Amino acid sequence: MTGLLLPRMSESSGASGRDRGSADVTSSSQSDSSSQMDRNHDLTAAVLMSGGIDSAVLCVELTNRYQKVHPLFIRCGLRWEEVELAHARRFLEAVARPALESLVVLEEPIADVYGSHWSTSGHAVPDACTPDESVYLPGRNLLLIVKASVWCRLREINVLALGCLGSNPFPDSTPEFFNQLEDAISRGMNGGPRLVRPLDRDHKADVIRKGAGLPLDQTFSCIQPTDGLHCGNCNKCAERRRGFHEAGVVDRTRYASRPAMLEPTPCLDVSS
Repeated sequence: MTGLLLPRMSESSGASGRDRGSADVTSSSQSDSSSQMDRNHDLTAAVLMSGGIDSAVLCVELTNRYQKVHPLFIRCGLRWEEVELAHARRFLEAVARPALESLVVLEEPIADVYGSHWSTSGHAVPDACTPDESVYLPGRNLLLIVKASVWCRLREINVLALGCLGSNPFPDSTPEFFNQLEDAISRGMNGGPRLVRPLDRDHKADVIRKGAGLPLDQTFSCIQPTDGLHCGNCNKCAERRRGFHEAGVVDRTRYASRPAMLEPTPCLDVSS
């Protein structure tokens, strides 16, 4: 089988290209060139979008920096994904702007690997009383990033943005993991996108405050949806409600069930 011909990466892109300099220019010229590169390089970015708050807010924020932003949704066959995808499409439609490209949906089936895991079977879904570690999906970041990176490489897109938060407790969300994965991807394809994490110092409440003027009710975080709504009882619904509470922002999410919870005081009402 004939392999795909990968585009040649420019001197300024890829892991090795970022470290190269020119030996025949002065340090002043190098500084001027570097400033010009900062203004003109990487005008296009892709962003992994799940339909949740973090990646949705990140999508919009990136349009302030890049001329084109490509949202990528990777469908793995998890139980909540169709509802999540519908929300992602509604959110992107609501925040449409010139720099934001159409949503791209890629397929990465995982059911044959996960087997009877709660994310595919729906049995013993982590509820509001479980720790964050209970919703860990083995290899998820690895699978999504590799798939998205190949897509980016074939289209000469040099930046792949991820909505990972600083509060993420999982082993595939550490700086070391991302640095080593970026290096492996670049080696494996003779180039590849930089993995950037603009929200890596934020917590959920920080992101909600950043997106307070956006239609966050059109995002989706639930792992056990009920009739197309957030269930209100799972681990991710609890995290979502807690995030709005801590941010002091009114939560306009529709929940199938809404267990008693103290409302933030005062709340920031951004509907007007």
